[in-house]
Amino acid sequence: MPQQSRYNDTEFEALMNKVIFTLEENSADRDLSLMVLGNVITHILNTQVPAKNRKAMAEQFANVLAKSVKG
Repeated sequence: MPQQSRYNDTEFEALMNKVIFTLEENSADRDLSLMVLGNVITHILNTQVPAKNRKAMAEQFANVLAKSVKG
Protein backbone atom coordinates (compact mmCIF):
# COMPACT_ATOMS: atom_id res chain seq x y z
CA MET A 1 0.00 0.00 0.00
CA PRO A 2 2.21 2.84 -1.16
CA GLN A 3 1.62 6.15 0.52
CA GLN A 4 3.58 8.77 2.44
CA SER A 5 4.58 7.44 5.83
CA ARG A 6 6.15 8.75 8.99
CA TYR A 7 8.04 5.47 9.26
CA ASN A 8 11.27 4.89 7.38
CA ASP A 9 11.56 2.07 4.85
CA THR A 10 13.96 0.05 7.00
CA GLU A 11 11.62 0.11 10.01
CA PHE A 12 8.60 -0.80 7.86
CA GLU A 13 10.36 -3.57 5.92
CA ALA A 14 11.77 -5.16 9.08
CA LEU A 15 8.37 -5.41 10.76
CA MET A 16 6.60 -6.55 7.61
CA ASN A 17 9.23 -9.26 7.07
CA LYS A 18 8.76 -10.48 10.66
CA VAL A 19 5.02 -10.82 10.12
CA ILE A 20 5.49 -12.64 6.81
CA PHE A 21 8.17 -14.90 8.33
CA THR A 22 5.86 -15.81 11.21
CA LEU A 23 3.04 -16.74 8.84
CA GLU A 24 5.40 -18.80 6.67
CA GLU A 25 7.09 -20.42 9.67
CA ASN A 26 3.67 -21.63 10.80
CA SER A 27 2.74 -22.81 7.29
CA ALA A 28 -0.29 -20.54 7.31
CA ASP A 29 -2.11 -20.85 4.04
CA ARG A 30 -3.87 -17.94 2.34
CA ASP A 31 -7.14 -18.27 4.24
CA LEU A 32 -5.53 -18.62 7.66
CA SER A 33 -3.14 -15.73 6.93
CA LEU A 34 -6.00 -13.45 5.89
CA MET A 35 -8.07 -14.45 8.93
CA VAL A 36 -5.17 -13.73 11.28
CA LEU A 37 -4.31 -10.42 9.63
CA GLY A 38 -7.98 -9.40 9.62
CA ASN A 39 -8.25 -10.12 13.34
CA VAL A 40 -5.06 -8.16 13.99
CA ILE A 41 -6.52 -5.18 12.13
CA THR A 42 -9.77 -5.49 14.09
CA HIS A 43 -7.81 -5.61 17.33
CA ILE A 44 -5.83 -2.50 16.39
CA LEU A 45 -8.98 -0.60 15.45
CA ASN A 46 -10.78 -1.66 18.64
CA THR A 47 -7.89 -0.85 20.97
CA GLN A 48 -6.17 2.13 19.35
CA VAL A 49 -8.92 4.07 17.56
CA PRO A 50 -11.73 5.94 19.32
CA ALA A 51 -15.09 4.21 18.83
CA LYS A 52 -16.52 7.17 16.91
CA ASN A 53 -13.72 6.91 14.28
CA ARG A 54 -13.50 3.14 13.85
CA LYS A 55 -16.00 2.65 11.04
CA ALA A 56 -14.53 5.47 8.95
CA MET A 57 -10.99 4.23 9.49
CA ALA A 58 -11.97 0.64 8.63
CA GLU A 59 -13.62 1.87 5.43
CA GLN A 60 -10.59 3.98 4.55
CA PHE A 61 -8.30 0.99 5.15
CA ALA A 62 -10.53 -1.25 3.00
CA ASN A 63 -10.50 1.31 0.19
CA VAL A 64 -6.72 1.61 0.25
CA LEU A 65 -6.42 -2.18 0.31
CA ALA A 66 -8.76 -2.53 -2.67
CA LYS A 67 -6.79 0.07 -4.63
CA SER A 68 -3.51 -1.67 -3.83
CA VAL A 69 -4.62 -4.96 -5.41
CA LYS A 70 -6.11 -3.54 -8.59
CA GLY A 71 -4.00 -4.62 -11.54
